[in-house]
Formats: sequence, structure tokens, C-alpha cells
Amino acid sequence: MTSRRLFGTIVFTLLFVFCVTIQSNTNAVIAQSSDQTSQDEKRSDETNLDTQLHLIIAGYQDTDDAKLPPALEPVLKQLRASLPFKHYRLATTLVNRVRNEGRLYLQWAGGSLVSSEAATASTPSFNEFKVNTIKVVTDAQGKLVVRMEGFRFGARIPIQTGTAIASNAPSAPVIHYENTGLNTDISMREGEPVIVGTMNVGASGEAIIVVVSARRSGN
Repeated sequence: MTSRRLFGTIVFTLLFVFCVTIQSNTNAVIAQSSDQTSQDEKRSDETNLDTQLHLIIAGYQDTDDAKLPPALEPVLKQLRASLPFKHYRLATTLVNRVRNEGRLYLQWAGGSLVSSEAATASTPSFNEFKVNTIKVVTDAQGKLVVRMEGFRFGARIPIQTGTAIASNAPSAPVIHYENTGLNTDISMREGEPVIVGTMNVGASGEAIIVVVSARRSGN
């Protein structure tokens, strides 16, 4: 009986040691995985993205295209192939930096984006650029893409709707601000400009073409 009890004690002790060893190794693996996840999240949080918003104006005037940056040449080729406009010019380029999975919001006032009799120093355009979330993700092919959720561009553009005539004062233009804009969610290859949308504005038939690109910052 004593031998049996001793044998049982030895077996129980070995099983106990085995279970403790397995549990310790499991905890070590979980801890290592947790540490790796925390490090990956930390690296993700430290990633910044440089974004570029290009506003291109398209019109029907029979004039030569203004020279666009080389990076926009593929975009210009695509526009010429799909739209009927005769010329394109770059109105402005806005460069901003934002943290990965961060948000971006920008408002500014400036000269009218399109040709108009109402476009003067006292009648600027009011513009807005907003993205709710910008983040780098991996697509189904394993390639990195930049996703912009809640993308919005809006502009208030002065349009002359008539002329006010007074008996004892010179005539004055009647100015009305026209709202135009777009809202969407988009994904793009890192560093490649993409056409987000086209908006016809004003009586001249000109259009605002919104182009955006983003890439991870080198810093």
C-alpha cells in the first residue's frame, strides 16, 4: 500500500509540474503577443501621412492648357480622354500632414476659383476640405492603400445674378453665392493622385475637378 501511495504521489507531482510548465509557456506566449501588438499599435500611431489636394479648373475656352505638375500628367490624360473641356489649369494645391487614423479639417477664403464677372477682391470664394478619418490599410492583394472616410470638399462661389439700378446712384452688380461640393468615401494607392469628383459651376460652364493623393511621411 505504501508503494502505491508513493507511486501515486510521484505521478501527481509530475503532472502538476507539467501543467505548471505548460501554463507558464502559454502565459509567456500571450505576453509576447500582447507586447508585439502594443508595439505595432505604437508604430501605427506614430505614422504620419502627407496629403495633397489639387483643385483643377476645366473650361471651354479655346486656349492652351496651363502647365501642370508632372505628378498630375496621368490625371490630365484621363481628363482629356473622358471629359469634353478644351483646357485645364491648376487653381491651387494644398499640402497637409495628418496622423494615421486621424482627421483633417481646413477652411480658407481666396480669389474666385472660376471665371466670373462677380469675382473681385471683395467677393472671395469660401472653401472647405474635410476628411473624418485617414488611415493606411492593406487590400485583398496585400498592397498598402490609403483610405479616406467622410471626404468632403465644398465651395461657396460668387455669381452675378443681376444689376441693381438706382435713380441717383451708379448701377451695382447683384451678387449671389452658389454652394457646390461633394461628399464620398475613397481609397487610393499610396502616392498616386486620383480624381475624386467633378462639379460644374457658374454660367461660364467651367468645372472644378477635385484631385487628391496621400503618402506616408518620410519623417
